[in-house]
Amino acid sequence: MKVKVIGAGLAGCEAAYQLAKRGYEVELFEQKGIYRHDAFKTDDFAELICSNSLRSDDIYNAVGLLKQEMRELDSLIMKAADKYRIPAGKSLAVDRNEFSKYISDVIKNHPNIKVINEVVKDIDINTPTIIASGPLCENELADSISKLCGKDFLHFYDAVAPIVEKDSIDFNYAYYKSRYDEDNEGDYINCPLTKQEYDEFYDAVIKAQQISIRDIDDEKYFEGCMPFEQMAKRGYKTLLFGPMKPVGLEYNGVKPYAVIQLRKDNAIDTLYNIVGFQTHLTFKAQEEVLKLVPALRNVSIVRYGVMHRNTYINSPNVLNKYYQFIKYPNIFVVGQISGVEGYVESSTSGLYGAINMAQYLKGNIEYELPSSTMIGAMANYISDSNIKQLVPMNANFGIIKSDYAGNKSEKKKYYVESSLAIIKEYGKHV
Repeated sequence: MKVKVIGAGLAGCEAAYQLAKRGYEVELFEQKGIYRHDAFKTDDFAELICSNSLRSDDIYNAVGLLKQEMRELDSLIMKAADKYRIPAGKSLAVDRNEFSKYISDVIKNHPNIKVINEVVKDIDINTPTIIASGPLCENELADSISKLCGKDFLHFYDAVAPIVEKDSIDFNYAYYKSRYDEDNEGDYINCPLTKQEYDEFYDAVIKAQQISIRDIDDEKYFEGCMPFEQMAKRGYKTLLFGPMKPVGLEYNGVKPYAVIQLRKDNAIDTLYNIVGFQTHLTFKAQEEVLKLVPALRNVSIVRYGVMHRNTYINSPNVLNKYYQFIKYPNIFVVGQISGVEGYVESSTSGLYGAINMAQYLKGNIEYELPSSTMIGAMANYISDSNIKQLVPMNANFGIIKSDYAGNKSEKKKYYVESSLAIIKEYGKHV
């Protein structure tokens, strides 16, 4: 039986892989090669646009647990991430180019997957289809999906942080350290500022020229991706409690007033991205502002920060807990367009949505994951009919539903052990 998957991003590749390994013939439609949005830089699949970090890999962190659940269910995205991980403290960061190339090779060489380079314009409700068109979905396809929803799309605007050359960083003013490390070594490059330097930097940021966003009446930002200049305009200390907080980054006994952190972006250690500095300042303004930081006075920016549209549907009105259209059961929606937020969460929805599609095609969805697992909790959150206005949300323990009534300090341990036990049993059946 054939299944159509639209989009070869993280969710689409994960969905295609999960269906193909279960014996389904997958037609994976991807428009790269014909048309590529400005936010993308290559024609590889599963390209990471914003950060190269998949966030915490600590199993007692919500997204860390989510990643482990994915590993238990043979996730392609997690295979690639683990294979091409690079040092980033307790986070799972990857060499973004090698990561995408690996996924592209697996998908393109799988005997059950046929990649079709085509711009999809319409959704056929009679054909089993997984929509994984991503948050940049636009034009005719967006209109087609909107008609299926019966409601207007929601939107906000995502921002991407600049990437710089390591060789252009002045290490007379920078040092390696991960937050709270006792020694002066770590996986992050830190660029400290004195109060006077921060004052000058802050003043320049709030006055810097932004790229004009056309055709928008109201800009909406997901809090986790808010441009740093927008944060700065909330108040003088906002950045000091956000991406520039100096806590845990003392160097040789001295605590800086503010710190800009840079995280390795490739395995050969030549490129670094500026942590938390997603932006839509003009390219000239980005350069002028960053060069006010002593360690970055001669910085070479290889990729400037940019803004891009992030589109998602109000899922509680149209999707069930399987990522399946209530009104059109042949159609499943996964990835950020479904209302999840984040690389890992997007990939997870592709994995779980594909498993549910496979069950649906066999006659019924017999096995499902409860909200006591992170995968199940996310699926239930985006389909919760009590939510009138969906706000995209990262994985968090707050959406876990459990009958645990023990000691608060042991709660996360219980969540993890209980969830993974359920996932392992679930994996035997699907």
